[in-house]
Amino acid sequence: MDNKELALTEAVESLQEDMLDFACRLVAQPSVVEHEQGALDVMENEMSAMGLSPVRAAMDAPEVAAHPGFAPTPWSQEGRYSLAATRPADASGGKSAIFNGHLDVVSQEPLDRWERDPYQPVVVDGWLHGRGAGDMKGGVAAMTCAIKAVAKAGLGLAAPVTLEGVIEEECTGNGALACLVAGFDADAALIPEPFGSTILTSQVGVMWFKVSITGVAKHTLDASGGVNAIETCCYLMKALRDLEKRINADKPVDFADVANPAHLNIGVIQGGDWPSTVPAMAEFHCRLGFFPEMSFEQAAQAVRDCLAQAAEADPWLSSNPPRVEFYGFRSEGHRVSRELPALSLVSDCHRELSGREAPSYACTCTTDLRSFIVYGGAQATCFGPVAENIHSPNERVNIESMVYTAKVYALFLARWCGLVQ
Repeated sequence: MDNKELALTEAVESLQEDMLDFACRLVAQPSVVEHEQGALDVMENEMSAMGLSPVRAAMDAPEVAAHPGFAPTPWSQEGRYSLAATRPADASGGKSAIFNGHLDVVSQEPLDRWERDPYQPVVVDGWLHGRGAGDMKGGVAAMTCAIKAVAKAGLGLAAPVTLEGVIEEECTGNGALACLVAGFDADAALIPEPFGSTILTSQVGVMWFKVSITGVAKHTLDASGGVNAIETCCYLMKALRDLEKRINADKPVDFADVANPAHLNIGVIQGGDWPSTVPAMAEFHCRLGFFPEMSFEQAAQAVRDCLAQAAEADPWLSSNPPRVEFYGFRSEGHRVSRELPALSLVSDCHRELSGREAPSYACTCTTDLRSFIVYGGAQATCFGPVAENIHSPNERVNIESMVYTAKVYALFLARWCGLVQ
C-alpha cells in the first residue's frame, strides 16, 4: 500500500466507534417486512449527515412492476421505497462502484429462544448481538464506513460511488431492483453479506410458492367420510421432496461439495379450524432452490408438473387438484468468473491486508447480486463480515470482521475508483 492507501485504512480504524454506533441504531429498528420505515429513516439520516443526497427509489413505480425481475407480493407496494445516494467523483478517470446492503430482517420468532431482547443491541466479547446484526446491518455499517473514510483521510475519488440501503432482500429483491430501475448502476457492485472473507462466484436461484388444498369437512364421528386437507398436504410435500432429490442429483461442479444445495424448505403450513372437524382447507408455503442452468420458468414448471403427477395418482386430488401460486422470490441463479477485474481486485485487497487467499464461495441462498448480474451492468460479488445465527435466535456479528470488511472496501475504492488528493 502507498501512503494514501495507508491513510485510508487508518481512517477506517479511527471511525470504528462511529461505525458501531450506526450499526446499533440500525439493529434497534425491528425492520421486518412492511415495517422497515424506522431503518429507512436511520439510513436516510446517515446519508444526509455524510453530505449525500439520498434518493427514494419507488418500488411502486410502473417501470418496476413491469420489469421481468419484479416479484409479485401479497402485500401492497404502494409507498414503499429503497434508498440510494451517490458520492460524486472529485476527478475523472476511475471506474464507478455501488455498495449495496439490505435493511430488512426476518422475524425474531420464537422470541422465547433469545437470551436478550433482539432489538436491544448489545456488545459482548467483541460481538454485536441483535436481530439483523449479521444479516446484514453490520455489513451496511461497514460499507458506509468505507465511504466515510475517504473524506476522513482528506482524499477524493476519481469516479462516483453509490451507497444503497434497500428493503425486501429477504423476500423479493424488489428493493434493489427499484434502485436499478431508478438509474443506479455502476461498473462494480459489492454487497457485505455475512459470508466472511470469501468471493461469491455462484448462487442458486430461489423461488417461493404456495400450495392450496381443498378437502371435505366432517365431524370426527364420520371422519372416514371426509378428506383431510392437512394430511393431503403431507402427501404433496413428499412428492416435492422427490423433486428436490432429482434437482440435486444433477448439481453442477461448483456446488459439488455442498450437500443438497438446491434445498426445499417447507416454511409455513396453515389449515383447519377445529380439533374435532376434518379440515376442508389447508395450504403450505415453500422455498425451493434451483441451479443457474435452470430459469425460474423452468423451475416453476417442474413444480407444477410434480404436483400434477402426484395429484393424478391420488383418488381425491385427481378430481380436486391442488392450486399452486408463485409469489415473492423468483430469482435467477448465476455464475461469474473469479477473474473478472472487480472480483480479482477484491481478492487482491484481501490478500494484501491479511496475507491470505480468499476462497471462492458457491452460495445456496440468494442475494441482491441477482439485480446487478442478471439485469444490470456491474461486475458484482459479496464479501463481508463474520456472523453467527442469522435467521435464528441470538444472532450476532463479529465487530473486528466489520472493521476488516470496511478496510477491504476502502482499499477497493482506492484502486477501483482511484484516489485523488
